[in-house]
Amino acid sequence: MSSSAASVGRVIAAHGSVLDIEFTQGELPAIREAIQVQWDRSAAPLRAEVQEHLDPSTVRAVALESASGLKRGTPARRLGNPIYVPVGDAVLGRMLNVLGETTDRGPALPASVERRPIHTSAPPLRCQSAAHTLFHTGIKVIDLLAPLVAGGKAAMFGGAGVGKTVLIMELIRTTVERHSGISVFSGIGERSREGHELLLELGNSGVLARTALVFGQMNEPPGARWRTGLTALTVAEFFRDSAHKNVLLLIDNVYRLVQAGSEVSGLLGRLPSRVGYQPTLASEIAELEERITSIGGAAVTSIQAVYVPADDFTDPAVAEIFSHLDSSIVLSRDMASEGMYPAIDPLASSSSLLDPRVVGERHFQVAQEVRRTIAHYRELREVIALLGIEELSSADRTTVTRARLLQRFLTQPFLVTQAFTGRVGRTVELDATLAGCTAILDGECDSWAEGSLYMIGDLGEARVRQSQTPSGPR
Repeated sequence: MSSSAASVGRVIAAHGSVLDIEFTQGELPAIREAIQVQWDRSAAPLRAEVQEHLDPSTVRAVALESASGLKRGTPARRLGNPIYVPVGDAVLGRMLNVLGETTDRGPALPASVERRPIHTSAPPLRCQSAAHTLFHTGIKVIDLLAPLVAGGKAAMFGGAGVGKTVLIMELIRTTVERHSGISVFSGIGERSREGHELLLELGNSGVLARTALVFGQMNEPPGARWRTGLTALTVAEFFRDSAHKNVLLLIDNVYRLVQAGSEVSGLLGRLPSRVGYQPTLASEIAELEERITSIGGAAVTSIQAVYVPADDFTDPAVAEIFSHLDSSIVLSRDMASEGMYPAIDPLASSSSLLDPRVVGERHFQVAQEVRRTIAHYRELREVIALLGIEELSSADRTTVTRARLLQRFLTQPFLVTQAFTGRVGRTVELDATLAGCTAILDGECDSWAEGSLYMIGDLGEARVRQSQTPSGPR
């Protein structure tokens, strides 16, 4: 950190989280440089980040902590560098805030811990590796229809209450156990209760020691929520670049990062863009997404939850996030209301990796046939509702039977919900998923009760359940 470049100014105005700070003319801090405000409200200084130069002697900064009670004339010192946060093994098993401070009531991090700036450029293209190694999750519907790639970016889109956070928690647990990598979880705009529950769940499941948690809670100022994703990404990049380990970066919720950026933009007095979003929407999302990549044989794989406002997928923020993704997992409110969990829409979800040259011919053909069967069933549902299934042709009735069996086979009990549902969680290998779908498509299960395939792992479990089902009408 540069001490020679440090100079002292004073706060001349405070508008909520936005501070106007006057320095000696010609000694203005750079854009994105950190500033410490030496106030008397607490022992620790207030940290802010420069966003604009108003004139030759004044900057406008956004506070990363609550500025309530700050008065004019308070001294402020420029630091000569961006916000630095701790990285490395010391942060594993810990919960941090946007500034890298521990918030889990544990011991303070050692003074010798390495720190890195949250603002840095994406790796140059010549250093990035375009690996196509599949990232298996053990979740049937994802591995079959929207496969993930190591070093890629996937997002789960859905409105409120359709299971995004539960799916994120399941992915943390299964991927840490299956891939023995590092996980970094970024909670943007999360409730305090959700952060506490996640900390306890990870501790009970034994994977907390390989996970770092970074939270910008919803009661924190917009500047903190705006930069939380970059803090988590900085931690993940250290393990990729210096420790050469694969990292799983989970973000819940990217839409709240956009909302925080919109709040900051309004506080800074910028004119809004489409639907009231900030004019810098595209560049803010790209700043985060383009740094998520593979280099030197190690990868940062990102899975992000994205809230869809009013279930409108044409929303500018949602559409912009879509453009950066390799896999899109769309959660359906209709499927959630029918108890089909995970409520992933098999037709709306997609992946650029679902290609025979990447996943193999068998996987590709099974996935396409599953989609065709379910799509045809959805086309027939209106006819069934009006006239009854008896009016369908024999071939269409067979399609309906197999589509309903496929939908139930693609449900799955989760490890993180077994305490609430009483169902033991399952992780399923891809070969078992393909074998089960192939058996259903080939008609092996046409006479089975639908309930025998609901909330199970592989098809062997369904056979056992079907053998215990009394014979009778389906």
